[in-house]
Amino acid sequence: MKSVMIHPLAVRAAHWINAIAMGCMLMSGWAIYNASPILPFRFPAWATLGGWLGGAIAWHLAAMWLLVVNGLLYALYGIASGHFRREFFPIRAGELLRDAGRALTFRLAHEVGRYNTVQRFAYVVVLLLGVLVVASGLSIWKPVQLAWLAGLFGGFDFARKVHFAAMAGIAGFIAIHLLLVLLVPRTLLPMVTGRPPASPRTAS
Repeated sequence: MKSVMIHPLAVRAAHWINAIAMGCMLMSGWAIYNASPILPFRFPAWATLGGWLGGAIAWHLAAMWLLVVNGLLYALYGIASGHFRREFFPIRAGELLRDAGRALTFRLAHEVGRYNTVQRFAYVVVLLLGVLVVASGLSIWKPVQLAWLAGLFGGFDFARKVHFAAMAGIAGFIAIHLLLVLLVPRTLLPMVTGRPPASPRTAS
């Protein structure tokens, strides 16, 4: 019997392109941060990309455009196809608290191809953080040309803090996402093939 498609090609392509772009953005961003840190620590050199400030900025801007274009295409697809409406909504407070409690006690069941309320909430939050990190990044990149945007963030210095906080939120999401993949590895293959993993009975 032919298995059903649970992750459309557009979603899978956006996921992997986004993974590459975000990896480059984070590592090059950490190199830029190290040149002028806002907190009393620096990221280790092995976790950075670019080699020097100019190289890190070049990587950061290139990855930024890849992330923005990919994000816009994904957003258009998500809205036009109903993907966002079907997969991420509704998010009800009661269901979120219930699933969060189950997750904290390791009793939250995971069904491949279907998001629980915690996952839906996390994906919506990280999408919003993506918008925030791009907007604050643009205000830092062009604080004169985009003075109105920098002004929305309270000026250049505060925009840097917003950018860093949004980045930290996205990095935290990625860390949890990778941890869950390690704990439930059967979720990885469907994001490559688009189809649920075959059960032993099906495979035989």
